[in-house]
Amino acid sequence: MKDFKEKLSLVPNKPGSYQMKNKDGIIIYVGKAKNLQRRLRSYFTRTVTGKTKMLVDDIDDFEYIVTSSELESLILEITLIKKYDPKYNILLRDDKSYPYIELTNDKYPTLKVVRNVKRKKNKNHLYGPYPNVNAARKTVNIVNRVYPLRKCDKLKKELCLYYHIHECLGYCEKEIPEETINKMKKEIISFLKGDPTIISKKIEQEMDKASKNMNYEKALELKKMLDDIKITLKKQKIDLNKSYNFDLVNYYYDNNYLGIEIFFIRDGLLFGRHNEIIASLGDIENEVVEYLVKFYAKGLMPTELVIPKELDKNLLEEYFQIKVFIPQRGKIKSLLKLARENAKEQLDLRGETLKRDNDERLKAIEELRNLLGLESLHRMESFDNSHLFGTFYVGGMVVFDDFLPNKDLYRKYKISTEVKDDLSAMKEVIYRRYFKTIMEESYKPDLIVMDGGKLQISVCKEVLDSLNLKIPIIGLVKDKAHKTNHIMTENYELLEVEKDSKLFLFLTRIQEEVHRYAITYHRNIKAKGALSSLLDLAPGIGEVRKKELLKKFGSLKRIKEASIEELEEVLNKDVAEKLHEYLKEI
Repeated sequence: MKDFKEKLSLVPNKPGSYQMKNKDGIIIYVGKAKNLQRRLRSYFTRTVTGKTKMLVDDIDDFEYIVTSSELESLILEITLIKKYDPKYNILLRDDKSYPYIELTNDKYPTLKVVRNVKRKKNKNHLYGPYPNVNAARKTVNIVNRVYPLRKCDKLKKELCLYYHIHECLGYCEKEIPEETINKMKKEIISFLKGDPTIISKKIEQEMDKASKNMNYEKALELKKMLDDIKITLKKQKIDLNKSYNFDLVNYYYDNNYLGIEIFFIRDGLLFGRHNEIIASLGDIENEVVEYLVKFYAKGLMPTELVIPKELDKNLLEEYFQIKVFIPQRGKIKSLLKLARENAKEQLDLRGETLKRDNDERLKAIEELRNLLGLESLHRMESFDNSHLFGTFYVGGMVVFDDFLPNKDLYRKYKISTEVKDDLSAMKEVIYRRYFKTIMEESYKPDLIVMDGGKLQISVCKEVLDSLNLKIPIIGLVKDKAHKTNHIMTENYELLEVEKDSKLFLFLTRIQEEVHRYAITYHRNIKAKGALSSLLDLAPGIGEVRKKELLKKFGSLKRIKEASIEELEEVLNKDVAEKLHEYLKEI
């Protein structure tokens, strides 16, 4: 470790943000402090272990920016973290936001599960967050069974099945009184806010009716719905006696790990909870604040936040622009204590496993680093493509930090329609990824992991050479049974790795993840029709033919339903057959 004694003596006792750099000048950690000198000295004047030791051993230099307030230092810290993505800063492992239920504000409302709540203009019609998507879907299913809401995204031209089974009022043809809709909405909102009285009574009446008609199967199904409601509310119930709405945060620190617990309280009910364990640098309060900033960047900010007294109330209020409350006594104080106990329980339960997994990962990284003769190894990137009949190519890139997926950095690529083979598709994706690196002067990985051998490595080398970039490359080579059995270096040398070793396991995990990611993206595009037109990627269909097809059939749906003979009215036989086959697979 370098001696920073002289440089530390010049650091002011003022608030600001500091940036730690490694020997290559890359920012590896960004932090903030009320007192820059005191905080920076703490890294180099005390005994450190765990993640802090790894950071300190990696520091070759540091810089700092003085700010006029702690709020400014927090804003600057978050801005720099977003820009540089430092490897030692907190990484949220779960890339998904929590589901909410939305009762739409349309003339004829629908009820549905939504995730991207940040994009919603009217937040008053959102209920949740729910602990998991299954709980949210089950709730929506119950309400939709009991109340005849609109079920289709857009009104159809004729009455559908839902009308005939009495789960829709036939909004497409019938004129429904506004009072009827308002009454339904009022009862549904009451249920979503935790009062099951009306909806339970409706289900009980239907259950009795089904039983009297000897429709025991339906009666049993309704009883199960009633039981689901009771179990859900029993789990959610907490004795607050008031319709409180807030998120409550607490944490527990032990042995270089930090457990964070968040309770979602809505209308006096515990709607759900979130917990996570992270490797800590020992700057506990700052790490909790950084975690909350990243967590709420993915979801809906509550109207009020309840925190323990150790956290900076004023800072959080200023940053989030909401009311922040530190309870001194009473039931909410007890709830805060319960959240801390839950954080401790999770840390006790998973701490040893995390430490063992961490040790195994670090050992595997060290083994791979020595095997390849690399000075450092932290970030790895891997690529894969997916296609249909040699067309309709898409690409995916996954990023792993210390063999853990960094899903915030995953990227999807729509590939040019002119690309007709795997290697050309791979070439385009790699070029676009690293050309952007040069243009934006952003981070480069320590290693590129190719799914394949000599051909794939050659394509990657060709692209990197054209961009004048030097990034180590390895390929994961498969045997005749299509199972990975060797590592190949960029010099096409085969390296033996024990099949039952942790290193082999971690490398194949990267391989499986990038394949899953590319395939999933491909399937989602096909399912949602996310491209401007799937016809753009159809074999033999250019702009002129596309216009002729749309002119004759009017929509992609009707083109898909057309027979080969009908397609031949616009296309020649060969192209019509290929298009018909292509559209069958979409």
